[in-house]
Amino acid sequence: MPELPEVETTVRGLAPVLEGRRIARVTLRRPDLRRPMPEDLGQRLTGARVVALGRRAKYGLIDTDRGDTMIFHLGMSGRWRVDPGEMLTHDHLVLETEAGRMLALNDPRRFGSVDLVETARIAAWPAFAALGPEPLGPQFTAAHLAGAFAGRSAPVKALLLDQRIVAGLGNIYVCEALHMAGIAPTRAGGRIGEARLAQLVLAIRAVLAAAIEAGGSTLRDYARPDGELGYFSKQWRVYGREGEPCLCGAPVRRRVDGGRSTFYCAKCQR
Repeated sequence: MPELPEVETTVRGLAPVLEGRRIARVTLRRPDLRRPMPEDLGQRLTGARVVALGRRAKYGLIDTDRGDTMIFHLGMSGRWRVDPGEMLTHDHLVLETEAGRMLALNDPRRFGSVDLVETARIAAWPAFAALGPEPLGPQFTAAHLAGAFAGRSAPVKALLLDQRIVAGLGNIYVCEALHMAGIAPTRAGGRIGEARLAQLVLAIRAVLAAAIEAGGSTLRDYARPDGELGYFSKQWRVYGREGEPCLCGAPVRRRVDGGRSTFYCAKCQR
């Protein structure tokens, strides 16, 4: 599933095509993805000018001058294709701008979603209402984690994947950040001191920044809007590297928790 860096990379790739442009035509080539798309999507977007693009957690945001925000989620395999030469079977939503540019939302598995919400009420939208702070934002601090983890016996990895504590973190980048910070994924969150939490915050920020710079990680069908693949997978420290040597020389280990693989180094991470 595309995670925060993949969504951020997607939004940045869409901005030069959409920002400041008026949407001239909206074509729904099917009525639903994971759930039905808004019936009035075409009516509310056609003629609207895109004033900003952004991201919240793993959702992309397209703000218009009509006070509406189109919210998209890429699901398991979704991606936007810029100026496609031809329509593909799984191009389900097509936006055309006044400048003649075209964007097609392609989603073979149809686990993604498209919603339209009043911009002024976006913070109260059900999927956003309970989200924690953005990991790249100023509210994500060691003090925030200390407060969220206080008295908790749950493993730190599970706590970081809790979207109510921090928004947008996924399995790959939590594994990578915990390794960078030298913290065992099974350590109880409530037993990690604030100094180590400060290191963890820095590690999370560093891993996400590097992944965004590399265009995300290539997983299954994910590609950037320009069609290029993300290359952060070439920088993975532990994820997907079971049995291979860690930077310290010890073998990377793998365990399964709640159906998810956790990769770590028993020597480096305590």
